[in-house]
Amino acid sequence: MMEDSFYMKRCIHLAKLGQGNVAPNPLVGAVIIFNNKIIGEGYHEKYGEAHAEVNAVNSVKDKTLLAESTIYVCLEPCAHFGKTPPCSDLIIQHKIKNVVIGCIDSYSEVAGKGVAKLKAAGINVRTGVLEKECLELNKRFFTYHNKKRPYVILKWAESIDGFMDIEREQNQEGVHWISQAETKQMVHKWRNEENGIAVGANTFLTDHPKLTVREIEGNSPTRFIIGNIGGQKNNYEFNIGNDKRLTVHELMDEIYKQNIQSILIEGGASILNQFLKAKIWDEVRIIRGVNKISKGLKSPKLDIKPTEEYSYGKDFIQIYLND
Repeated sequence: MMEDSFYMKRCIHLAKLGQGNVAPNPLVGAVIIFNNKIIGEGYHEKYGEAHAEVNAVNSVKDKTLLAESTIYVCLEPCAHFGKTPPCSDLIIQHKIKNVVIGCIDSYSEVAGKGVAKLKAAGINVRTGVLEKECLELNKRFFTYHNKKRPYVILKWAESIDGFMDIEREQNQEGVHWISQAETKQMVHKWRNEENGIAVGANTFLTDHPKLTVREIEGNSPTRFIIGNIGGQKNNYEFNIGNDKRLTVHELMDEIYKQNIQSILIEGGASILNQFLKAKIWDEVRIIRGVNKISKGLKSPKLDIKPTEEYSYGKDFIQIYLND
């Protein structure tokens, strides 16, 4: 029904407000309806704090209306005790009449148990409203739990003629900027949305990237260096590869063990090509600048068409999804 889609879209909008703050939990929004009017809404704002359903219920001024209300939630309410009590118990406690769910939570601790508990309590439950959009919302969470690896985003900037970097003399350091200054803010927003960020040792030693969020307010991802940097510390949280050369699969296993649900791989070319060759990636994001380099380090190549393309200031963005 049209109203179902409308209210579920509102749940998704609310859920996105928690991006960058709730991992390793999923993004969830909830809306409570009484007589076709929104009387309460909420979202999971921060890991370890109240879930979306709790915040939605708490926002309802007249709790007597809940027994005749419908709660929309983009992800199946949890049925287990974690940092907070089960949300399915809260719904049952307030005798909310109807529950409309976007998608089932495939995480083993939930996986239909929330729906089963609600139905056993006599509550009307409907699932699958805007299911595709709700699954997309928590693609990082589902990839981590279902594939046992982080959601992988490969990102690089390239010149208009397809180079990632200038031709460098031996040990030549410093960043050669390809994208425009205004694009930096967008990239820092991308960083804020992911749990982890990684570069290869060569890129780290040449460009000295901070790999932090600075152009916007938000949390910086956990930083990883892939390779040997000679024992430098630099306050980086994790350095992979000092003792042995890891395959991409082994690298993902190590990062999975760190409870990193998503990671942005920012280079360099060798690392990016290894991920592409191993077919371990979920998204590729390419920023194409306006200038030519003519001679230097060639950027990786994809033999598929982009899923999305758009201009951002003077730069051009291409998004590829690995289906």
